[in-house]
Amino acid sequence: MRATEFLYIFIVLFSLLIIGKAEIYLVTVEGEPIITYKGGDNGFEATAVETDEKIDTNSELVTSYARHLEKKHDMLLGLLFEHGTYKKLYSYKHLINGFAVHMSPEQAETLRHGPGVKSVERDWKVRRLTTHTPQFLGLPTGVWPTGGGFDKAGEDIVIGFVDSGIYPHHPSFATHNTEPYGPVPKYRGKCEVDPNTKRNFCNGKIIGAQHFAEAAKAARIFNPAVDFDSPMDGDGHGSHTAAIAAGNNGIPVRMHGHEFGKASGMAPRARIAVYKALYRLFGGFVSDVVAAIDQAVHDGVDILSLSVGPNSPPATTKTTYLNPFDATLLAAVKAGVFVAQAAGNGGPFPKTLVSYSPWITSVAAAIDDRRYKNHLTLGNGKLLAGIGLSAATHANRTFTLVAANDVLMDSSVVKNSPTDCQRPEVLNKNLVEGNILLCGYSFNFVVGTASIKKVSETAKSLGAAGFVLAVENVSPGTKFDPVPVGIPGILITDVTKSMDLIDYYNISTSRDWTGRVKSFKATGSIGNGLMPILHKSAPQVALFSARGPNIKDFSFQDADLLKPDILAPGALIWAAWSPNGTDEANYVGEGFAMISGTSMAAPHIAGIAALVKQKHPHWSPAAIKSALMTTSTTLDRAGRPLKAQQYSEKEAMKLVAATPFDYGSGHVSPRAALDPGLIFDAGYEDYLGFLCTTPGIDKNEIKNYTNKPCNYTLSHPSNLNTPSITIAHLVKTQTVTRTVTNVAEEETYVMSARMQPAIAIEVTPPAITLKSGASRKFTVTLTVRTVTGTYSFGEICMKGSRGHKVRIPVVSQGYWR
Repeated sequence: MRATEFLYIFIVLFSLLIIGKAEIYLVTVEGEPIITYKGGDNGFEATAVETDEKIDTNSELVTSYARHLEKKHDMLLGLLFEHGTYKKLYSYKHLINGFAVHMSPEQAETLRHGPGVKSVERDWKVRRLTTHTPQFLGLPTGVWPTGGGFDKAGEDIVIGFVDSGIYPHHPSFATHNTEPYGPVPKYRGKCEVDPNTKRNFCNGKIIGAQHFAEAAKAARIFNPAVDFDSPMDGDGHGSHTAAIAAGNNGIPVRMHGHEFGKASGMAPRARIAVYKALYRLFGGFVSDVVAAIDQAVHDGVDILSLSVGPNSPPATTKTTYLNPFDATLLAAVKAGVFVAQAAGNGGPFPKTLVSYSPWITSVAAAIDDRRYKNHLTLGNGKLLAGIGLSAATHANRTFTLVAANDVLMDSSVVKNSPTDCQRPEVLNKNLVEGNILLCGYSFNFVVGTASIKKVSETAKSLGAAGFVLAVENVSPGTKFDPVPVGIPGILITDVTKSMDLIDYYNISTSRDWTGRVKSFKATGSIGNGLMPILHKSAPQVALFSARGPNIKDFSFQDADLLKPDILAPGALIWAAWSPNGTDEANYVGEGFAMISGTSMAAPHIAGIAALVKQKHPHWSPAAIKSALMTTSTTLDRAGRPLKAQQYSEKEAMKLVAATPFDYGSGHVSPRAALDPGLIFDAGYEDYLGFLCTTPGIDKNEIKNYTNKPCNYTLSHPSNLNTPSITIAHLVKTQTVTRTVTNVAEEETYVMSARMQPAIAIEVTPPAITLKSGASRKFTVTLTVRTVTGTYSFGEICMKGSRGHKVRIPVVSQGYWR
């Protein structure tokens, strides 16, 4: 009997070894999702609508077909596998037809050959792509008045946020000081209840709140104590992005007893719908994100804000435009939802974008006109520039400087990096009290195990008059952001200035033969770093902002499509923060944070798109995108061409002339976007034509994701009616076509074109007159003059007789063959 038992256990263990570790898979199957179903399946009536508009998801037609699809998913799994050997996590029914399932790789291989199965992809992770800007963008005076003022800006527009949740108690989302919010009949989302407080997450401003974590739980990396099994924001990122797009107007940003101004969302009256699918420690999974997007569109959001991007390319998909994530967003656009996605933070290197598809608005990050600077004055009269959001040390006084290494309680603690001033207990309070503490900016600050906030707390607890953090060595392009602190403090970022400080300190400090300090004679004072300096050189493309050219596949072949699409503020953005948030060590426990990333740029565009949607409720997502792009600017506030931050061998950073690969069409101009004159419109069929025309894409793969055959092509992908023109491989000469639609009164437009010398450009006709609502085609011909091995940039400008100005970028690289 024992031998039999042993044999049984051995067989079970051996089979488990063979089966391997279970993984999460995204599966698509035959049959149309709700968004494109035109009837014919077992007598179920059609649920699709002809144009890019919303479906009534509460109708019996839709709910019965949805039940039918889910039943088919369950039947397929039940047919192939024994119950209990797998776990279905989600059924996707609205935008794509498929499901997410947790199973072994061997089962996934079996499923791949199952009846009606079109694709099986192993899930992959996503990550977060991590105030003053309303004034910088001209919203209070130029845009909000046209919509009835800030108290009406974005009224009844629902913005969905697929992010890390929300902190619902923040004043940026409060309703007690606003006009009551009425119901929004078109929105059908639900509100989860906080499992701890039993309070509803919604309040009228927050109109929906749900969370998606089935994949995270199946992967056994979800911790409810840290991640919160609810829409509660355990990170800070989600609250920040929601407040940028739709936070209340005029919320005082207070930290450490100082008010840094008033924060406001781009569309302060818009509603917030929360779809939490990102978590603080591990980011998220595509299957959870797809479920969140599917639900958001089902619920009836108008705008989707996505500050999320993949950690790596999907395992099996070769084409950037075709994977469950982008295919779901294509269906969302078919449903009439505008999608803004962060372009990525891999800059300033080329081809670092994580947002590729033409139906998505990919947003690059700009630095706006506000800079914070501070200085340290040494006893020898030298002034050392730095950054530090703090008050000054007492006026007309200097203070003794003491280095952390020289005030240790015990020399044996040197191995624990005492110079980064993270542990007050290892420093001698008697030597620090009343003096300025000198600390070293080590690699621990770069990786996040040390923080400026903690230095401030250490100095304060020891009774220091202030602190100085000196950067002694730096990798090219290291980004230093100012951090608000509760006592006078400064970060010296320039290594040569740090050396000046260290030299002065060493000369002024007398030591005995063992190296121990006999007397501290170095002195200094810290200036006031609380007041921002406004620069006319803004905006600039931020160093971290991902750059083009766009790629069409994961072999990194250049695409005939410009990305990013547009530039928006994304550096040092003040907005709401969750007290639970740990995404930024310097803001743990705070109510506001000033952080940077294309994560911050995308919700700016989502909020501005809500204002455009409010004024033009029947415009398609492509029309809104066109209005934003064609009215953007390529000049800074001083009227000079935009610059981009770039790495430098000698300094941390330099400025270079920016190109469309940095900023797309240019920096967003909200006021002009409300009245663009002309739009370049496109719809679902046009995007299918783009896919079917792009060389190298498997037509079966297109059908797998869209359920459509390639009946419609554009002759060349550059003919997709986008407000930009890109020909990645121009041989001899090529002509592309664009169609514009007049959304204003009758107007005559004069056409002009310019291009860098290597490529000739011609636009015809030279002028067009369009009545209100009319459309007209024009052609652009590009011809290779010389082959330079680099891209050439240019633009087409259309000046209207009524004052409208429409501009689209042109990008091409010439080849002899």
